Amino acid sequence: MDLFDPIQIAIPFFVLLIIAELIFARQTGRARFEPKDSGASLAMGLGNTVAGVAFAGIAATWYGFVETLAVFDFGWAWYVWIACFVLDDFVYYWSHRLAHTVRWFWADHVTHHSSQHYNLTTALRQPWFNVFTLKFIWFGSWMILLGFPPAMVAFCGALNLIYQFWIHTEVIGRLPAPIEAVMNTPSHHRVHHATNAVYLDRNYAGVFIIWDRLFGTFQAELDEEPCRYGIIRNLGTYNPLRIAVHEWWGIAKDIASARTVRDALAYVFAPPGWSPDGSRLTTKAIKREAGVEKPVRSMDEARPAVSPAE
Repeated sequence: MDLFDPIQIAIPFFVLLIIAELIFARQTGRARFEPKDSGASLAMGLGNTVAGVAFAGIAATWYGFVETLAVFDFGWAWYVWIACFVLDDFVYYWSHRLAHTVRWFWADHVTHHSSQHYNLTTALRQPWFNVFTLKFIWFGSWMILLGFPPAMVAFCGALNLIYQFWIHTEVIGRLPAPIEAVMNTPSHHRVHHATNAVYLDRNYAGVFIIWDRLFGTFQAELDEEPCRYGIIRNLGTYNPLRIAVHEWWGIAKDIASARTVRDALAYVFAPPGWSPDGSRLTTKAIKREAGVEKPVRSMDEARPAVSPAE
């Protein structure tokens, strides 16, 4: 069965919502925009779209091959759609978590976190080279291998991304408790984009925050700890090309300077911030120094947090 791309339909609504948020920000000050930063985010989104079209054949060929190996044929019943959407979000959680804990995948994902602002344009700041990380092989393939149709998996994945657009905003505060308990919300996702020690590497959810609650990575947004956005070493540039390649270039330089094969491999597959002599700080080291190794719900549960060192 051929399905349309829901993202193409959603794009005009994305644009309208960005304009509405911009107007609201100017009138109320409850959202922050920086023109050059927003322009860079939009450029990254455009580049991601172009890359998606350019490399679509690779994914389609691979998924077609995997489909020939499928164990079952689940078909297209309505309950299969529901199962596919939920399982796709489960897959997204682990893929997203891997993107923060393995530098090779972080090199791709860091693009999305590189803005020091948090508004709807940030949602469009997407990487250009995700085909080279091969996450679609490790995480998208198993659902097709199990028996879900490739078109259904792709469609549900697109719906997941569409859902995540609206949570990139400071305009919306906390939602009613039942929604915050189950769904990913702007409050939860602000935590994910923050560089405060207490917030680092938390709330990986796409649609359902229940995965973070189940697997111990949930962190509530704290009134006492306003979110500071960006990455540990902010780029200081709005150049889309530099935003897209800076971490790949960093990996290449580190490999070139490595003294052993083990160090070279660790520069690629160890957590971001790893170094042989410990001169750089991983997320775990930052949290350990700040005394916030475990997620906390209030500042009474943690010792005073420090900001990640630049």
